[in-house]
Amino acid sequence: MNLFAGVDIGSTTAKCVITDENDNMLVFEHIPTEYDRNVSGEKILKIALDKAGVAEGDIKYIVSTGYGRKSFLRADANIPEIIAHGVGTWHALPGTRTIIDIGGQDSKVISLDDLGNVERFEMNDKCAAGTGRFFEVLTHRLLGIEMDQLSDLMKKSKEPCSISSMCTIFAESEIISYLSQKVPVEDIAAGTGRSIARRIINMGRSAQITYAEPIVFSGGVANNEAITDIFTELLGKKVTAVSMPQSTAALGAALRARKMWEAEQAKQ
Repeated sequence: MNLFAGVDIGSTTAKCVITDENDNMLVFEHIPTEYDRNVSGEKILKIALDKAGVAEGDIKYIVSTGYGRKSFLRADANIPEIIAHGVGTWHALPGTRTIIDIGGQDSKVISLDDLGNVERFEMNDKCAAGTGRFFEVLTHRLLGIEMDQLSDLMKKSKEPCSISSMCTIFAESEIISYLSQKVPVEDIAAGTGRSIARRIINMGRSAQITYAEPIVFSGGVANNEAITDIFTELLGKKVTAVSMPQSTAALGAALRARKMWEAEQAKQ
């Protein structure tokens, strides 16, 4: 049995996808990233192997990607996460032209051509604003809302408030002010979501990304249906969250692993 593994070691979550020689995804698993990125890679690979019920020897090639890709010593090769996202998303939803991805500590907008190749991209990895961490801090810590309850709450909002600052510290002050004014929590949460979406949309436009359709939303925040709806509203174009939105980069790495292994076999 020829199997392939893609390991995406992100800033907050380590993910692993195992695929077969026909590019079918057999398993997807994820865990919080530890300080030691190599240990995180080893742990998530073992978890995925156990879940799939396959032996380590069945894995012919491993490709790593993400923030900690170069730290995972077991990987046979590594690829940039932008490439991995493009490959994985195109496989999951063929024809995708724009990817909006919000990770734990970064966000990115990727434009694909009509063959699925990365055309251009813009990425924010230097500031927490517009990331999953930004959203989590402002909603969970200040509003006391669990992330899995956030979408339903945001959908109840009648008048989303305006969060003008994209600096976490100043946005926190704005939220505290709204709370003192007894503004409904759902309006604050929805306002925070809209501010994140606007920042990311403008980030892509600054790189001349036109948001060609189909537009796909990925990353952990894409589990929030209300945020997907906000992107659709602000862009005036349908935005679709990909199934298992945290899996796309790991899937792309696994798909590249098969191609790299086959290329090596052809040389022998």
